Amino acid sequence: MKKTLSIITLATLALASRAQDKPADPPLAISGSVDTYYKYDFSGHNNIPTSFVSDQNSFSIGMVDLALKKKVSKASFVGELSFGPRGEGQSIPNQGTNGQSFHIQNLYVGYDLTDKLNVTAGYMATFVGYEVVSPAGNFNYSTSYLFTNGPFQNAGVKLTYAFSDKVSLMAGLFNDAWNTYTSLGRINTVGAQLMVVPVKGWTAYLNLLSGPASGTEYDLTTTYQLTSAFKLGLNGADFTGPKVATGDKGGFYGAALYPQLAVSPVVTLGVRGEYFKTKAGAVTTLGPVQGESVTSVTLTANIKGGPLTFIPEVRLDNGSKQMFTDNKLAPTKAASQFALAAVYAF
Repeated sequence: MKKTLSIITLATLALASRAQDKPADPPLAISGSVDTYYKYDFSGHNNIPTSFVSDQNSFSIGMVDLALKKKVSKASFVGELSFGPRGEGQSIPNQGTNGQSFHIQNLYVGYDLTDKLNVTAGYMATFVGYEVVSPAGNFNYSTSYLFTNGPFQNAGVKLTYAFSDKVSLMAGLFNDAWNTYTSLGRINTVGAQLMVVPVKGWTAYLNLLSGPASGTEYDLTTTYQLTSAFKLGLNGADFTGPKVATGDKGGFYGAALYPQLAVSPVVTLGVRGEYFKTKAGAVTTLGPVQGESVTSVTLTANIKGGPLTFIPEVRLDNGSKQMFTDNKLAPTKAASQFALAAVYAF
């Protein structure tokens, strides 16, 4: 009996030792942000038609953004939800999404087929464009016309091959509709992204997203850290809308420049200069109507206090035609606003 107990004890200790030697799974990574803002349009009413910063002369909220990530061996997942007006207004900016107070930003799984090839499937933040939905991912608090009129999310599957740490290529197949995790009935949008790092500190992305129901967008996004204090970003895009009954597809094109200078370890100053023009036949939810253009200059500062960033901002927009209204609601070419936001990232 004693011999049997000794054998059982030794076996238990051996199993326990092996269990201790086995490396533990990486922990679940939790990240996100919380943001709030005040905005005043100098016309006395909401005037500049871009995403999210829509409340006039009001202390308002953006959203709570909560992301969960984990990778074990070759398999990974990302789930990200937002709660609040900034997330609520993504499918139809500033109008909400069927009264929901939340929005799915990301919900996808990934697997490393090899050390260089990864496959990802699900609902993903779009790879097109310079700016993103989460305010913690942008320097400016207000958003560009290019961002507002481009895709926010795409549902599908993509393969990414890393030739090296300086060159990678992504190709994917996505649902026919943007900004929704269900298709209109077809999976017929193709996407591709070429990432290159020409020199140290300079990264460029060449993007393509094309489908008969959503249209075709060519996009260039690039950033160059010229010095430790000065960074320059650029976004250029050309979009041709889907064919409509009239035969005129519409669309837009434009470019935005993002110079930023760190004047101290806690203060960075930046400018966003944007030119945006719609094509004939274009129908836009927000922005200039067909054939018109707008030039926008946004002066922004980021003031850091640990994980909290204060963002004072002045924005000046000027249209090719009278697309705005003044304080007497008369048509005018110009509009301006001031915003002060606070973004806590974790």
